[in-house]
This record gives sequence, structure tokens and C-alpha cells, in this order.
Amino acid sequence: MRLPPLERPRRFIFLLLDRFTMMAFASAVEPLRLANQVSGQKLYDWKLASEDGQDVTCSNGVRMRVDMGLSEVTRDDTVMVCGGIDVAEATTKPILNWLRREARRGAAVAGLCTGAWAVAKAGLLDGKRATIHWENQDSFSEDFEEVKLTKSVFVIDGNRLTTAGGTASIDLMLKLIARDHGEGLANTVADQLIYNSIRTDQDSQRLSIPTRIGVRHPKLAQVIARMEANIEEPISPARLAEEVGMSTRQLERLFRRYLNRSPKRYYMEIRLQKARNLLMQTEMSVINVALACGFASPSHFSKCYRAHYQTTPYRERGTSGGAAEEIEDDSVFDALDLDDEDFE
Repeated sequence: MRLPPLERPRRFIFLLLDRFTMMAFASAVEPLRLANQVSGQKLYDWKLASEDGQDVTCSNGVRMRVDMGLSEVTRDDTVMVCGGIDVAEATTKPILNWLRREARRGAAVAGLCTGAWAVAKAGLLDGKRATIHWENQDSFSEDFEEVKLTKSVFVIDGNRLTTAGGTASIDLMLKLIARDHGEGLANTVADQLIYNSIRTDQDSQRLSIPTRIGVRHPKLAQVIARMEANIEEPISPARLAEEVGMSTRQLERLFRRYLNRSPKRYYMEIRLQKARNLLMQTEMSVINVALACGFASPSHFSKCYRAHYQTTPYRERGTSGGAAEEIEDDSVFDALDLDDEDFE
């Protein structure tokens, strides 16, 4: 495709945080390169930046050479923050100050993968819609209540852009290419990438429940969706069964048949997975993590966590749990209608 010549290319500044994710970064750069190639002109330009202008190591161990440090950009530039592992540690005060300064000057700011956390930490997503990788959604919600978090593949809210990570960067860049130069060019770029299913900001980043669990049973999927949506205040199996028009015994048989576990145990595993995410990704106290995941007490939470993960939440966090983690009070289990089978 040949397009009319531009006065100057649109420029992207990719800020590479320490241990950034290669996939999310490459998925953003390659559509720009291909847009230039298939159009026959330089529609897009890009520079790589780091905090100190030195090489950066991504999460797979590859070192990347950058073009600049935290230099001044123009209001027409788009800053793309590329995050990855331990994004909170990689997001330093100089980086936050730079992001705030460039945003005040009018530059658009985007967060790729966990880069959205850095953009939110700078206060640039307050009152905005945003997304982040599904594994980081629980901790992000706890850290940034003022951000309207979605489960979309990518989100564009004014001059703030966020992606869920991985190949979601391709979808975002194709959207920007289409907006800049038309659907025809975006589709040609997608063909070059062998990318035959372009997603929009209305698409969810995770597989559907039936696909994830490998079972296509509408009532089972409906119950699991309700479980996932009610972690802090768990719903009883009896109520879940009633909501889908089944008896508690029928619901029990359904879970045993397809998932080889009771509804209680499956629900507990979902809650414990969220708890582990919060412990690993936030600074929330163990007590607050327990409450956020529907546990009535630290001792109850610790016992369930230890049974499932063979360690306590305190040791997972790397702190001393004190006496609370050693309490073994079976009355807590009775009060919450749980049984030993759920923790074998």
C-alpha cells in the first residue's frame, strides 16, 4: 500500500523498565515496522529509553540497548511504559516524576503489560478506564481504587492507553494504525503478522470459562462465574445451586463429575489463588489479604493456605506470622460450613 507522504512520522518512546516483558514490547514495535514497510514510507518512528540511558535486561534475560535516558519528549510523542516482573520495584521515583512531567507537557502515555501499574502509580490513570494482565488485576484493584479497571484486551481512554500484555499490544497498535491511516493498512499489517483475528477493546483478555476448564456445561460455567465474582463475600453452595435451578446435591454431582472436586473445594481454590496473588504482588497485610478473600480470621486463612500450598501466607510473604498462624481451631471450619475433605 502506498500512502501520501507525511510531514513527519508519529513517534513512540518505549520506556523499558527493568525485567520488562519481551512479548508485549515486540508486539508493539513490529506492527509499526511493518506499517512503514508496507506503506513505503516512514509513518512511524520510535526510540528506546531507560531510566539511566543504560542497557536494560528483560524478563527472559536478553539485554536491550536503548537510545536515551529520561530525556524531554514532545507533546506529539506517545510514551509506552513496558513493564514486566516486579514492576513496583522497577518503578522508581525518577521514572514517576518523568512520567508526570511529560504527561503535563501533553504527551500521551501508555502502559504495556504491567507498565499500567507504573502509569497508575504516577497518578495518570485516576478516573480513567484501564486494563492490566489478568494475573495482576487483583493487586491492581487494591492499589488503585480510583482507576476504572476492566478485563479488556486493551483500553484507550483519551490520551491514556493500557494493554493486558502479551499479544494484546498487537491489537492496540493495529487500532492506532487504523485510526491514523485507515483499516486497509491495519489489515495489511495484520496479514503480514499472520494475525487473523484482530481483537477490539470490547474483547476480554481471558479465555471463556468453558475453554479454561475444558468443559462446556452452561450451568457449571454460570456457577464458576458467580464464584469468581464473589471472592470477598463467598456465596454458599445452596444459594449457588438455587440460582441455576439445581439442588445442592445436583450441584455437588456436577462438580464431582466434571472437575473431580466439591463446589466448596473449587471455590476455596479460587479464593486461595487470589490470596496468593495479593501476597506476592502487594504490600497488603496478611490480615487484609484474608479479609479480601473472604476468610473470617487469620488462623482460618493460614490453615487453609498451608493445606493447599504447603506453606503459610506469612512464609510466602517472607515475614514472621507470630502466634496467629499456629492456631488450629476447627470450630472456625464448622462455623463456615467447611469440612476436612476440602483441604486434602
